[in-house]
Amino acid sequence: MNKNVVFVIDISGSMRGQKVKQIKEALLKILGDMQPGDYFDLVLFGTRVQSWKGSLVQASEANLQAAQDFVRGFSLDEATNLNGGLLRGIEILNQVQESLPELSNHASILIMLTDGDPTEGVTDRSQILKNVRNAIRGRFPLYNLGFGHNVDFNFLEVMSMENNGRAQRIYEDHDATQQLQGFYSQVAKPLLVDVDLQYPQDAVLALTQNHHKQYYEGSEIVVAGRIADNKQSSFKADVQAHGEGQEFSITCLVDEEEMKKLLRERGHMLENHVERLWAYLTIQELLAKRMKVDREVRANLSSQALRMSLDYGFVTPLTSMSIRGMADQDGLKPTIDKPSEDSPPLEMLGPRRTFVLSALQPSPTHSSSNTQRLPDRVTGVDTDPHFIIHVPQKEDTLCFNINEEPGVILSLVQDPNTGFSVNGQLIGNKARSPGQHDGTYFGRLGIANPATDFQLEVTPQNITLNPGFGGPVFSWRDQAVLRQDGVVVTINKKRNLVVSVYDGGTFEVVLHRVWKGSSVHQDFLGFYVLDSHRMSARTHGLLGQFFHPIGFEVSDIHPGSDPTKPDATMVVRSRRLTVTRGLQKDYSKDPWHGAEVSCWFIHNNGAGLIDGAYTDYIVPDIF
Repeated sequence: MNKNVVFVIDISGSMRGQKVKQIKEALLKILGDMQPGDYFDLVLFGTRVQSWKGSLVQASEANLQAAQDFVRGFSLDEATNLNGGLLRGIEILNQVQESLPELSNHASILIMLTDGDPTEGVTDRSQILKNVRNAIRGRFPLYNLGFGHNVDFNFLEVMSMENNGRAQRIYEDHDATQQLQGFYSQVAKPLLVDVDLQYPQDAVLALTQNHHKQYYEGSEIVVAGRIADNKQSSFKADVQAHGEGQEFSITCLVDEEEMKKLLRERGHMLENHVERLWAYLTIQELLAKRMKVDREVRANLSSQALRMSLDYGFVTPLTSMSIRGMADQDGLKPTIDKPSEDSPPLEMLGPRRTFVLSALQPSPTHSSSNTQRLPDRVTGVDTDPHFIIHVPQKEDTLCFNINEEPGVILSLVQDPNTGFSVNGQLIGNKARSPGQHDGTYFGRLGIANPATDFQLEVTPQNITLNPGFGGPVFSWRDQAVLRQDGVVVTINKKRNLVVSVYDGGTFEVVLHRVWKGSSVHQDFLGFYVLDSHRMSARTHGLLGQFFHPIGFEVSDIHPGSDPTKPDATMVVRSRRLTVTRGLQKDYSKDPWHGAEVSCWFIHNNGAGLIDGAYTDYIVPDIF
C-alpha cells in the first residue's frame, strides 16, 4: 500500500548540537527512501509551529529534493510547543477525509519526535492527551519517538497507545541516526489496514488483541486465546482487512493436531508453547492498559499481570531476573562482572558452570542478602519495640521505647510529598500476665507507595503484594525479587526482605522466629532504615522525623540507679531531659544474635524527643 505520512519534529533549543545533526541525517535518508506513490509533509515545532507545505504532497523526485533542502536549512527555535505541532500534523492527515478523497485508500501515519517536555502553548499533559485523542479519533496511528533521557517517555507511551501506535526511545549516541532509520523501516511499507481476526464466540475465550490498525511488511500479527471446550479440536477464524483499493477476506481452519505438528517442525518443543504465548501477550496487554486507567483499576491490572508473570516465569517490569552462576567441577568459580547495587544478588551454586534465568529467584544453598551493604550505624525499631536513632552529626545514637497495647497501629514513616508510608501493628505475647505490662512487638507491617499503586503487607507468616487487589502471596521460605514501577522487593529466605523505592528510601524488614514450642512468645518483625537521603524534608513518623538533622547536647553525666548505666542531662528541641546510657540490639546484619548498640535512652515513650506525644502516631489502618 502507498502511505500518507507526516513527520512532526521538535526543533527546540535543547536539540542543538549532535541531536539536530542526527535528526537531519535520518530525515534526509528517510526522504530518499520514500516511494513515488507516497504522500508526505513535514511539521516543525519550537516556540512557533511551521509546516513545509501545510498539506500532503506526492513523493516525486522534485518534491523530495525540495523537502531535503528544507531539512538541511531549518534552524532551531527556543521553547517546545508539542501540542501545537501534533495538532498541525493531525490536521494535515485529516485533510485526506475532508478534501483529498483520492488518498483515502492509502495508509496514514503520524510520526513525532521530541527530546523534552512541553513548555509552550498547552503544557498540561492530560489536556494534550485529550486534544490529540479527539483530533485523531482512531483514524490513523501515532508513533512517538523520545530522544535522549530527559524526555517524559511514559507520557509519550500513553499518547501512542491511546492512538493505535507505539512509542520508542531513541538513545542519544553515535548510532541515533541508525535508530531513527531503523524505526522508520518498520512502518515504511504498510500492507493492510483495519485488520480484524474473528472467532466463533462459543469457541474461544480470553482473546488477546484481535484488531490491529495497520499491518506492515516484515511484521506479524499474533492472536491467542483459550479454547472454550477442551473436546473441540478445530474451529474457523475469519480474517478481514482493507488493502489499497480492495477488501481482503480469508477464512482459516484452525486444527489443533496440525498446529502441534507445525510447532514441532519449527522447533517449538515445549508442550505448553501456545499457552505461554497467550500468557505473554495477555501480560503485555495488561501492562499497556494500566497506563491509561485510574489508580484503582491500574493496581488491579498490575496485580493480574504480576500473578501471570510469576505463574508462567516471565521477566516483566513487575518481576526481576536472577542469575545463578555455578562453579566448575574443579571447584573454580566463573568470573563475572560485579553487578550494580540495584542488581539481584549473584548466587554461586553446584558443580557445573550454568546460568539459570527466571522471573523468580531459586532458593540458594547458602545465605545471601542485600544486608552485606548495610551501614555501620543503624536507625530502626525492633523487639519490645525499641526505637534506635543514629544521629550522624553527633556520631551518637538515641533510643526510646513505645509502650502500647497489642493491636495498636503506629506510623513509622510518612512522606506527605509522595504519600509513601510505613505503618506497624503491635502484637503481644501468647499468654499475658494480669496487671502487668507484657512485651509488645511488631507483628504486621504495611508499606505503601501510592504514586505507583504499591502496597506490601508483611507478617511473620506471609508477604503479600497489593493485598487489596488480590496480589500474590509469598512465604518466608521463598527467595525472590519483585519489581513494580520503581519499587524493588528482595525476599531473602527465612531471613529478611529489603524494599527499595526509586527516588525514595531503602528499608529492611527482619524476621524473628521464636521456639515453636513456646507457650508465651510468638514470631515478630524488626524494621530498619538503610537509606533515606532521597526522602523529602517533610517526612515524619516515629522514625521518619529523624531522617533530618537533629541537634542535642549531653552534660552532667553521673552514676544512675544502675552503676552500669550512667544518667545525664540532655538538651534537645529546647527541652531538658534526664536520659540514661544503655545498650540495645541491632539485628539488621545478624537476625539471630544481633549486635549491641550503645545509646542514650529517652524515658516515658520518647517524651521530649519526638514531636508531640506518642499517641499522635497512632493510625487507624495499616495502609
